[in-house]
Amino acid sequence: MVNNSHPVLKSSASGDDINSGGVNTGLGRGDNRAVFADFPVNLLLIILAAGLFALAHPNPLVKNGLSILAWIMYLPALFVIRRSTPLICLFWGALYGFTAFSLFNYWLVSYHLLAGIFTSTLYLFYFALVFFALRFALVLFPRYGFILQWLIFISFEYLRTLGFLGYSYGITGYTQWRTLPLIQIASLTGVWGVSALIIFPQTFAALYLLPRKSGARPFTFRVSGLTACISIYLIALISSLVYGTAAPHDFSKYESARIALIQHNTDPWKDEKSDYQNNFRILKRLSEEALSQNPKPDLVVWSETAFVPMIYWHSHYRTDSDYYAQVKELLDFLARQDVPFIIGNDDGRREMTENGYIDRVDYNAAILFEQGKMIDVYRKIHLVPFTEHFPYKKQLPFLYKLLEDLDTHFWQKGTRSLVFDTSNGLRFSTPICFEDTFGYLPRDFVKDGAELLVNLSNDAWSHSLSCQMQHLSMAVFRSVENSRSSARATASGQTCAIAPDGKILAMAEPFTEAALSVSVPILTRSTFYTRHGDFLPYIFIIAAIVMALAGIARRFKPDAI
Repeated sequence: MVNNSHPVLKSSASGDDINSGGVNTGLGRGDNRAVFADFPVNLLLIILAAGLFALAHPNPLVKNGLSILAWIMYLPALFVIRRSTPLICLFWGALYGFTAFSLFNYWLVSYHLLAGIFTSTLYLFYFALVFFALRFALVLFPRYGFILQWLIFISFEYLRTLGFLGYSYGITGYTQWRTLPLIQIASLTGVWGVSALIIFPQTFAALYLLPRKSGARPFTFRVSGLTACISIYLIALISSLVYGTAAPHDFSKYESARIALIQHNTDPWKDEKSDYQNNFRILKRLSEEALSQNPKPDLVVWSETAFVPMIYWHSHYRTDSDYYAQVKELLDFLARQDVPFIIGNDDGRREMTENGYIDRVDYNAAILFEQGKMIDVYRKIHLVPFTEHFPYKKQLPFLYKLLEDLDTHFWQKGTRSLVFDTSNGLRFSTPICFEDTFGYLPRDFVKDGAELLVNLSNDAWSHSLSCQMQHLSMAVFRSVENSRSSARATASGQTCAIAPDGKILAMAEPFTEAALSVSVPILTRSTFYTRHGDFLPYIFIIAAIVMALAGIARRFKPDAI
């Protein structure tokens, strides 16, 4: 039988329940007058939190982002959560999610109008549920709810990167991409360890350090328990910084590869058919500049779909004489080179389609050429939802038709992880654009033997430095996680080389034509993350479920934690 007189069940409208350690633990609506009285303050706090989130990541005002803000960016929202009932938190979460991602990913509308609208709306629903869960954590554990909030937060960050709608932009840890001593723990935990270090002190501070309502009694808590939590956190933070400082940062003793990264500063898909030839001539001229240098590069890299006419298709089927002429000119140029080229291209093939007919299928691909011969092809595995891939044509035909009407270019998914082997001894893999925002795929490449990560991207469509810098901030972690150098060839930026410790070795000026020749160390060692992957978020998910179930069970007992 439930003891309804227990303090945990008492509720005040929006403030701090005196008998429950300073938080409102009720599930009901409470006093509507108090709710409306708190509304202006809560609204300002939510807008502040959304603004801090956007500023902590690369943004139009500060191109690298203000990483220090990440350590406080959730505090205003967590304070609102503490002040509100769980049901009202649904509203505040929806407002925060929509506002934060509209400010952070404002450039998405340049990619696709539906992409911008859909992403902000999706995070409206996501954060409504997350805020409710974060508030319910304080209902279950008035004194130690900050621990459950922490577990929920990391679990959510990981879960939202999975499945068809998986999206890695905005993960907390990515804000620290230039704080090299801190991010070295990614070689153990992935980006999730960095997120955990940033979020924990905020959930604690929101519950115990931020002001409470006037008249509320001081907190009463088990000092020994909280002291243990704080001590463990400080040990973890200091250990991470010591590990990051002691990690290797001098790679001069390792063999190196010289890579030429070609940035042609055009969005090839925006060109008309007559302009594709001009785009090729820019790529050719920049490549020749790189090849004329001493020493000559070991590999030349062109960006994602840098060459638009389908090389395989038009060299085999010749369905368009103009495109065939451009492809032949390309192959003649490559045949004269004694250096491997990796080129982004639409790899069109005739294959059996799902309707049982032989038809053209398009793959977003990276193709390796040596002396004009196509050696191997990697086809993009993780496609961008809605704008590159939509597998629910039969279930949602109206939405599929809408996407087609908006000139969406759908791709077929690749099916295999590939490590390229060149005749000069390079072993590398090519995550294409969006793929290097996820930890699992570069990890798979490295497990299969890749000694170098070569990313081919086209972010030119965004016309946004913020978009390009946000993408770069995630690519940095792929190097640290796997202790591999990364080379990025992009249409308009950020074309660069990244050392195995995440340091930017060289970068081309964005929105300019450039042939950036870089020397990158080649490492072959295996990291803990490469061997074990995203184990940490699974620990958080299991711990969150166990703690929540324990809290629900204890709620009906006479003593609360």
